[in-house]
Amino acid sequence: MSSTDQAAIEKRRGAFSSRNVFIFAAIGSAVGLGNIWRFPMEAYENGGGAFLLPYLIALLTAGIPFLLLDYVMGHRTRGSAPLAFARTHRKTEWLGWWQVGICFVIALYYAAILAWALRYTLFSADKGWGDDPNAFFGGEFLQASDPTKGISTEFVIGLLVPLVIVWLAVIVIMMLGVQKGVGNTAMIFIPVLILAFLALVIRSLFLPGAADGLNALFTPDWSALTDTGVWAAAYSQIFFSLSIGFGIMITYASYVGRKVDMTGSGLVVGFANSSFELLCGIGVFSALGFMAQAQGVAINEVASGGPGLAFVAFPTIINEAPAGVVIGLLFFASLILAGITSLVSILEVVISAIRDKFEMSRIGATMAVCIPAAAISVFFFSTKSALHVLDIADNFINKFGILFVAVVSMVVLVWIVRALPDFVEHLTTHGSVPIRGWWPALIAVVTPLALTFVLISDFVDTIKEPYGGYPTWMIATFGWGVVAAVIFGGVAASLVKWRPETSLDIPGPIDEGTAPIKEENR
Repeated sequence: MSSTDQAAIEKRRGAFSSRNVFIFAAIGSAVGLGNIWRFPMEAYENGGGAFLLPYLIALLTAGIPFLLLDYVMGHRTRGSAPLAFARTHRKTEWLGWWQVGICFVIALYYAAILAWALRYTLFSADKGWGDDPNAFFGGEFLQASDPTKGISTEFVIGLLVPLVIVWLAVIVIMMLGVQKGVGNTAMIFIPVLILAFLALVIRSLFLPGAADGLNALFTPDWSALTDTGVWAAAYSQIFFSLSIGFGIMITYASYVGRKVDMTGSGLVVGFANSSFELLCGIGVFSALGFMAQAQGVAINEVASGGPGLAFVAFPTIINEAPAGVVIGLLFFASLILAGITSLVSILEVVISAIRDKFEMSRIGATMAVCIPAAAISVFFFSTKSALHVLDIADNFINKFGILFVAVVSMVVLVWIVRALPDFVEHLTTHGSVPIRGWWPALIAVVTPLALTFVLISDFVDTIKEPYGGYPTWMIATFGWGVVAAVIFGGVAASLVKWRPETSLDIPGPIDEGTAPIKEENR
């Protein structure tokens, strides 16, 4: 392919206008709902202050190394996840489509959580959840059905309307393109998110009982370091929170200039994400300390993760805290901002892959991806079974989707197609941080072994005790069934031939600066 043809293709794909936009977009993807409600509880339940040690080790030995692997895949091949794998080795394309499938599934329920946060932002103005937020969440709001009686197809208007609004907003963002949509959203939302959460943290620190909450979070239980489950939790948290292993960072890295510092950018994104997680822990547990003191109970009686933290614990805090309305608006606005930037990055993986495979326009690919996704999302997550389906799908696609494809990818790329020397050379050329020696050792041995241990541990636990007490058929359908579907779907998608216009060769250099050429939306 001539450099002129290559430049035309890159212009059609789109690009970030600068390294700063790329970094903000990557941070926007990494900083999501998991930072706000998952990290504080993982730390609390796994040794408190002592958890920070395995967490830091996991960041350095697995998080940043795999982040750099994603970066080099996208930056070197200039393609979406499937095209990046195909250009690395023709027979590995299915791994990229596996990652695309994971993103498609996550987008379906991630939009639903955003819709809940949108409603709760409105509720926080007048404490619309009443005196019993727990009963309101599962009852009047979700109208959750009994999972043992099958899947409910009865729609809940209070879930349907905000979910449609979320999908319409996201579709508009995605149609705007890489820079105008994805990049600008991150550049605006991330600073606002940080300011909003900082305000929440400062307000929470002055609540009565805040010190008790911080003591509960940071008091170290050093004996926990001998528990293998604690180390498994640390590696899991790092992987989930950095948005690595499912195509996002591959896609984003393909949108930056050839001379951008990839290793330096990786360190900035990795440590920025972890810093925000620590900030989340401080804010959340300051508020939980107040809630425990107000109710005269221990921290462990009010501490919960996931939806329970966002939609039960915080409304309870808002009911009792001075200036509770302000806390509510800041908290749920933060959820929306963090969720939007992450959902945009998740959908970009799918849209970019479709554009590369079928040479589609930006708007055409957006509609081809988002309309079916929105329809499926509305069908499953606007009904009385929404919470059950979401809980099962989220647990299984994260544990046995993201981690599994990450391990397989490392083994295939390093030990089967022997691409590691080329990766090292590229990162050395396009990075300011020396990576020879330590990075190959981590990505070839330490990281896959650590993640394999986490996978096996989680698999054994899941087999011993069915997840969440749900009926076997629900776990088989929305858990193992979804995991199997993305794997076999990835293999099937890889059998579709690329358009003749798409070269499967590694592109050569076409630009001299760091600012990529602008996108065409035709």
